[in-house]
Amino acid sequence: MTFVLLAIAGLLVVTLIVIYNGLVRTKIRVDEAWSDITVQLKRRADLIPNLVETVKGYAKHEEGVFTKVTEARTAILNAGNSVSATAEADNMLTGALKSVFAVAEAYPQLQASDNFKDLQTELVDTEDKIQAARRFYNGSVRDLNTKIRTFPTLIFAGLLGFSEREFFELEESERAAAEKPVDVKF
Repeated sequence: MTFVLLAIAGLLVVTLIVIYNGLVRTKIRVDEAWSDITVQLKRRADLIPNLVETVKGYAKHEEGVFTKVTEARTAILNAGNSVSATAEADNMLTGALKSVFAVAEAYPQLQASDNFKDLQTELVDTEDKIQAARRFYNGSVRDLNTKIRTFPTLIFAGLLGFSEREFFELEESERAAAEKPVDVKF
C-alpha cells in the first residue's frame, strides 16, 4: 500500500513538473513575441521623424497631419507593456501615417524624392515585420491561454502563478476606422 501511495505521489510530482515546465516555456515564448512587437514598433517610431521632416519640406501647410503623427508616435513610445494601450497607440499611428501618405500623393516632387521613397520602403518593410510579430505573439498567447484552460493544467496554472494573456488585436471601431479611406482636403 505504501508503494502505491509513493507511486501516486511520484506521478503527481512528475505531472506537476511537466505542467510547470510547459507553462514556463510557453510564457517565455509569449514574452519573446511581445519583445519582437515592441522592437518593431520602436523601429517604426524612429523612422517617423525623418518621414515627417521630409514631407514637411513639401507640404508646409499640413501642420494638423504632422501634429497627429507626432502625438501618435509619442503614444506608441509611452504605451509600455500594456497590450491594449499599445494596440490603441499602434492603430492611432497607422491612421496618422495613412494621412501623411495621402498628403504626399498630392506632391509629385515628393513622390520622386529618393529620401521619401527610401523611408516609405523602410516603413512598409517595418509594417510587414510588425504584422508577422503580431501573428507570432497572438499564436503564442493562444498556446498559453489554451494550456491554462485545459485539463489538467487548469488545476495547477493559477496555483503556480500563471494567468491568461491578452491578444494584440484591433477593436471593432478601430478596425472600421482603419478600413475607411483617408479623406484629404486642400
